Amino acid sequence: MALRALARVNLAAIERNVARLRSGLAGDARLCAVVKADASGHGAVEVARVALAAGAASLAVATAREAVVLRDAGISAPVLVLGAVSAEELPVALAARTELTAWTEEFVAEVQACATEVVRIHVKFDTGMGRLGTRSLPEALAIADFVSAGAPQLQLAGAMTHFATADGDERFMAAQLAAFIPFADAMRRRAPGIVVHAANSAATVRDPATHFDMVRCGIALYGCDPMNVNPDHYGLEPALELTSYVAALKLARPGESVGYGRRFIADHETWIATLPIGYADGIRRALSANCDALIAGRRYPLVGTVSMDNITLDVGSEPPSEVRIGATATIVGRDGDERQTIEDLANRIETVAHEVLCGISARVPRTYHRDGAPAP
Repeated sequence: MALRALARVNLAAIERNVARLRSGLAGDARLCAVVKADASGHGAVEVARVALAAGAASLAVATAREAVVLRDAGISAPVLVLGAVSAEELPVALAARTELTAWTEEFVAEVQACATEVVRIHVKFDTGMGRLGTRSLPEALAIADFVSAGAPQLQLAGAMTHFATADGDERFMAAQLAAFIPFADAMRRRAPGIVVHAANSAATVRDPATHFDMVRCGIALYGCDPMNVNPDHYGLEPALELTSYVAALKLARPGESVGYGRRFIADHETWIATLPIGYADGIRRALSANCDALIAGRRYPLVGTVSMDNITLDVGSEPPSEVRIGATATIVGRDGDERQTIEDLANRIETVAHEVLCGISARVPRTYHRDGAPAP
């Protein structure tokens, strides 16, 4: 009998995605593997190790605690914390020997006051994302000078920005790039050898002019299309498959319903297969009557409401013999000639692949393999 829910991650696919991304980099640009949110549900430690072995130069996370997970696993590569770090989190980040992102002199002063070893600082210039970073070029350069003045405890390590529409509006991305270049040039004059970086996965595959010294790739590492359409277009290979199994088969007669709210009422005799996977595992409730599962190479529609622990499929009035108790059901991945991708699910509910991946909860076990061979 299969596990009620299982996410299998192909580490060899991640290796190939790293190689594919690196092969397209301009000049001497390096790859930073973004493994925040537990590597978007793939397992931060496992992905970090594979990405570094495949040629990634460094790692990035969103929080100090995520960096600690990597360090506790013995990973010594440079780790950049991309997000905000509070006063309470700062000692955690420093103990994990992280590189930090700064956009105010106040934060730089806090780092200097707490640091007992050299801390590498990346100054963030907001060219249009509108979240973190300063929008003022003079202020951004003043922060860089403030970091340099804090030597030897502080080291000016990077100049960065983040694109808001790299997966869509190319004109706005070009405007952001044009705004970033003067900052990057001024930063290089101040500190030759700093790392200039701007590109996320979408910018990396879309425009080599955004590559500078380093690109920060997350979603593309996992073989998802940064444009949320089809990973095949960029030669990327999905690394994760999500499966469950048929736990029950029940005949629904005309007038009988299935699931909360009676959103499915049979109008003819049909068999219902129940899979023990639900929204607590990552099958979004918005996928109710809006998704398929693959069994023995055939698609079967999800009917009724997604519940916390179960979903139900209409497998027809005369289901084939392969649809039996214990049969594997694939939610994400390939079964025979059929495939359902993360992008397929994301587009059905008008979201992005990242959200679907991050929604696969911790109660779903992850196992790792290399093209089918079990990985340590």
